[in-house]
Amino acid sequence: MSLLAAHVIYALAWLSFGLGHSLLAGTRAKELLAPALGPYYRIAYNLLAGIHLSAVWLVGGWAFAGAAPFALAGAARAGLTGLSILGVVILLLALRGYDLGRLAGTAQIRAHRRGTAEPEDEPLRTDGFHAWVRHPLYAGAYMILWGNAQDRLGLAMAIWGSAYLAVGTMFEERRLLKLYGEAYRSYRARVPAVFPWRGKAL
Repeated sequence: MSLLAAHVIYALAWLSFGLGHSLLAGTRAKELLAPALGPYYRIAYNLLAGIHLSAVWLVGGWAFAGAAPFALAGAARAGLTGLSILGVVILLLALRGYDLGRLAGTAQIRAHRRGTAEPEDEPLRTDGFHAWVRHPLYAGAYMILWGNAQDRLGLAMAIWGSAYLAVGTMFEERRLLKLYGEAYRSYRARVPAVFPWRGKAL
């Protein structure tokens, strides 16, 4: 398979994931599926996203099968590996700023069993990593992607995964503006999206 064909196939796989993820996260999908799934909607959404992302990874492995690592200097390879490790650390630390039960969907199930309701969305967070960037999880993901761009598959994953994150950020910004209104508009004006070029803005 030619390199161009491999990139086209892999880009289409990422496109399918992006479209599916965005459609299922939209208001229309929630209105259609939430009545049937009830408190299991969020966990089903996450499970389906995980399966779809695994399929994208398998397509990439097939499209770029047999690709040898790039001939990088030792310092360059070490720098990229360090960037990837730092991305993992940032992502894990940033996750501590979220209600992981609500994010995963288990909190909604537990609340349902208690006979109560758990709101789908958290209050607007502006502390911790959110004082530096609006999307710290995306920041960590970018670092992981580009730190692993050490062969053709890693580079393709960095390119198309970054494209997905960039488009996903635009959709997420629209959702957050609708959800938090003027509070988020003010926050967005002061804090960068992904790269903390202003330092600790809040």
